[in-house]
This record gives sequence, C-alpha cells and structure tokens, in this order.
Amino acid sequence: MAILFIFTLTFSADNTIDSNIFNFSLFLMPITIGTTYVSIYKLIPNYLITKRYILFGLYSLYTIIISIFSIMFSVFFAIAFLTNFMFTRVESLSRNTLFIITCVYLVVIIVSAFKLLKLNLKQSKYSAELEAKILETQLKLKEQELNYLKMQIHPHFLFNTLNTLYGFALKKAEETPEMILKLSNLLDYLLYQVDKPFVGLNDEMNHIEDYISLEKMRFNETLNVTFNKEIASETIEIAPMLFIPFIENSFKHGAIRDGVLDIAISIKADSEEILFNIKNTCSKDLNYNDGLGLENIKKRLELLYPNRYNLEINKSKSEFMVSLKLSTKSKL
Repeated sequence: MAILFIFTLTFSADNTIDSNIFNFSLFLMPITIGTTYVSIYKLIPNYLITKRYILFGLYSLYTIIISIFSIMFSVFFAIAFLTNFMFTRVESLSRNTLFIITCVYLVVIIVSAFKLLKLNLKQSKYSAELEAKILETQLKLKEQELNYLKMQIHPHFLFNTLNTLYGFALKKAEETPEMILKLSNLLDYLLYQVDKPFVGLNDEMNHIEDYISLEKMRFNETLNVTFNKEIASETIEIAPMLFIPFIENSFKHGAIRDGVLDIAISIKADSEEILFNIKNTCSKDLNYNDGLGLENIKKRLELLYPNRYNLEINKSKSEFMVSLKLSTKSKL
C-alpha cells in the first residue's frame, strides 16, 4: 500500500491526482512485487549469500530483461485500457518509460537492501551462537582432559607413597602409625581438594609438607631437605597438585652423594606471580626421563595457565633443577 501511494504521488506530480493515475499505478504493482520477491526470496538468499556470484549475475540479468519488457507491456496496456485506447487523453501520464522503470527498480533495490541487511544480521547472530557453542565445547573438552590428567596423578602419587609405607611395614618400624596418619592427611587432600579448580596456596604447602614428612621417615639420615616459603597473602590461590610431581621426581631420580640426598625447595608468592624452585643431587650418568608425572604437569600447565607460565628444567653433572614461574593476575 505504501508503494502504491508513492507511485500514485510520483506519477501525478504537477497534476491533479485522479483515478487514472491510481489505476495506472495498480497496473505496475504486479511486476514490481514479482521482481522484488524474485530478488529477495530467490536471487539474494540462493545465490548472493551462498557466494554463487556467476549464477547470481546471470539470473539477475534474466530478471532485469524480463522485468523491463513486462514494465513496458504494463505501461502500454495500462495507457490503452485506462483511455479506452484514446492515447491523446493521457496528459497526466506524460512520464517516460525510463522514469517508470527507474521508479520500479528503486523499490526493488531498497527492499533488496533491507533483505540483505536482515540476512546479514541473521548470519552474524548464527555465527555468534555457533562460536559460543564451539567455545563451550572446547571448555568441556579441556575440563574432561584436566579430569583425566588428575585421575592419572592420583594413582601415580599413591603408588609412590604406598611403596614407602610398605617398606616401613616390612621393617615393623615404630613410625608406621605416624606415617599412616600422614598418608590419611594426604588422602583427605586428594579426595576433597584436588577436584577444585583452585585451592589456597597455603593448603597446597601443607600438603607438600606432609609428603616431605613421609619421605623423611623413609630416608632417615640419608635425606637433607630444605623448604623455604615466602607467601605474601593468605588469599593467593593455585591449581592443586602442580608442584608435587616435581618434588616426587626429586626423591625418585635424586642420587645420594656423600651419603646424603640433598633437596632444596623454595616458593615465593605475591599477588602477581608464584616462583617455585627445586633442585636435588643426581648422578652424572643419569639418563633423566620426564616420566608420567612431569608429562601430566606440562599438559595441565598448558590448560590452566596458557601463556602465563615459564617452566625451565636443567641438569648439570651433579644437580637437577626445576624452575617454574606462574602469573596469578588472571585465571582461565
């Protein structure tokens, strides 16, 4: 109705709007509607949006040719019908055919532009929803991978600890009950803390101290462990079980030199970063292998601290050293 009104007003400029002008505009409406609908429901969605540009250009050319002939035929038939085939009475229809074709295609272009905008907005919304689903899927996959890595950490950690306890049981040592209590504390931590994405750094330190206590019982006088920690705040958090694999490997791969296995551990943390260092004595001919624990920890670091960590592992003739720096400014 709006287009019909505009056509009537346009074609009757400088003339009195009468029934002939209105009826003349009615004759142009079918070809205007038809051309517009072909454009917005066929050409644009089926060929332009799908980037089939050659077919779009070819079918658009066909549409233009057919519509131009249809407009010329409609104009001729309208003038003939409305004047009873007396063309001299059509003073108000003095507009030329080119102007009429321009008016029709102006409508087609404007409506097609709105249709294209609508399709682009719909495509953008769909792309955003698809991207959100992809991100959600990636997060779920990361969560599943983290859970899988944690499941590997538990048996590995318990295997080493139970071996130590088994050694004490064979000796029927008096320290066995105390060792069982320490192991109970470790299991409590594993059951109730390790499934959390982040835990307090102090809680993690207590867990490490319990583990070191167990190892001290096993090594007796052949172990010298120094553990220095500087934690600036009680609110600092960290992903659980990040440091234990490094400490485990120090005991597992460390070598007793001059009757003592020396292990030095230091942790320094503030609101921006956590620095963890550990070094232990090792044999000259040790062919060190990362092992299950360190391989898992590297994967966890990639998932939990992407581009926010620096891990250095070095070995000299007599010492093995690990240095890990974590940024605590933001979490994944």
